[in-house]
Amino acid sequence: MDTTEPQTTTTILQTKQHFEILDGLRGVAALAVVVFHFMEWVFTDPSKNFIGHGFLAVDFFFCLSGFVIGYAYDDRIAKMGLRNFFIARIIRLHPLVIAGSILGLLAFLFDPFGGHLELYSAGKIFVTFICSLFLIPLPIIEDRGFNNFSFNAPAWSLFWEYIANIVYAFVLYRVGRNYLRLLTLVAAIALCYVAYTSGNLLGGWSGPTFWDGFARISYSFLAGLLIYRSNWIIKNNLGFIGLAVLLFLAFVMPFSEWNWISEPLIVLFYFPLLVALGAGAKLNDGFKNICVFSGNISYPLYMTHYAVLWMFGNYYTTHKVSTSELTFIVIISTILLVGFAYLVMKLYDIPLRKYLTDKWRSKIAK
Repeated sequence: MDTTEPQTTTTILQTKQHFEILDGLRGVAALAVVVFHFMEWVFTDPSKNFIGHGFLAVDFFFCLSGFVIGYAYDDRIAKMGLRNFFIARIIRLHPLVIAGSILGLLAFLFDPFGGHLELYSAGKIFVTFICSLFLIPLPIIEDRGFNNFSFNAPAWSLFWEYIANIVYAFVLYRVGRNYLRLLTLVAAIALCYVAYTSGNLLGGWSGPTFWDGFARISYSFLAGLLIYRSNWIIKNNLGFIGLAVLLFLAFVMPFSEWNWISEPLIVLFYFPLLVALGAGAKLNDGFKNICVFSGNISYPLYMTHYAVLWMFGNYYTTHKVSTSELTFIVIISTILLVGFAYLVMKLYDIPLRKYLTDKWRSKIAK
C-alpha cells in the first residue's frame, strides 16, 4: 500500500468551513416541510393551505446539495477515490435513513388512532421495511398513500440524492462548465415539461409521479453545482433573517391554476439566487449559534418527523378537532419533533457516524 494514502485520506476527510447562513436556511426549509405536512391533512384543497408550496423546500435542498457537494468534493474526489467518496456519503446520510424507516414501521404497527394493519401480511410489511432500509422504491401500501417509501415518505428525495451523488462521482465532477451549463439547460426544459404536464412540481413521492423526482433533482442539483463552479456568490448584507424571510415567501406563495408557471420560476431562478445570496451574505454573530443549530437539526428533523404525521392524520380524520385545538397540536408537535430530532442527532446519528468514520479511518491506516 502507498504510504501516503493514510495522510492523504486524513487530509481529505477534514471538514471544510461551513456557510453558516446556508446551514440556517436549510433548517428553515426543513421546518417548512414539517408544517406543510401537517397542513396537508387539514387543507385537502391546496389553494386554502397557507403554506401550500412548502413542498418546494425539497427543490431548495437539492440546489443547496449541488452547491455543497461541489464545494466539498470538487477539489478532492480524485485523490479521495470513488470508494472513499461513496463510503463518506453513506456514513453521512444512511444512519438517518435507517432511523426514519424504523420509526415509520413502529408508527404503522402501533398507531393508536387508526390504520388497517389487518389488510397487510407480515411478508408484505417485512419486504416494504427492507426496501425502506435500502432505499428501494416500493409503493404498495395503500394506508400510506402508495408512497415510494411507505414507512418514511420523505425518503423519496434521499433516493434521488443518492442518484445525484452517484452521477456526480462518475460524471459530473469531470464535466467542464460549458457542458455543465448545457446539462442544466436540458434539465430546466425537462422540469418545465413536468410542471406543464402535471400542473405543478409536487410529484416524485409516489409511484405514478416517480420520474418527476428525477426532473426535480436534475435541475436543482446541477444549478447548485453550477453556482459553485461559476463562483456566482453575491456579497450582500441581508443576513440570516432577511434571507430566511425571502425563502419563506416562496413556501407561502399562493397555490393557483398558474402553478405550472410560478413553481418553475421559483425553482429555476429564485432558489439559485437565494443560494448565491446565502453563500455571500454576512452573518451577524448573534445568529451564528441559531444557524449552526438550524443546519445541524435540519436533516434529522426531515428524516424522523413523518411517522408522527401519519398518526396526526389518523387522529385528525377520526376526531372532531376545533381550530384552537388544532393550532395547539401543530405548534406543540412541531416543537416536540424538533426536540426529538435533536435527541436522535445527539444520541444516535452523531455517535454512530463517529464510530463508523473511526472504523473506516483505522482500516485505511492499516
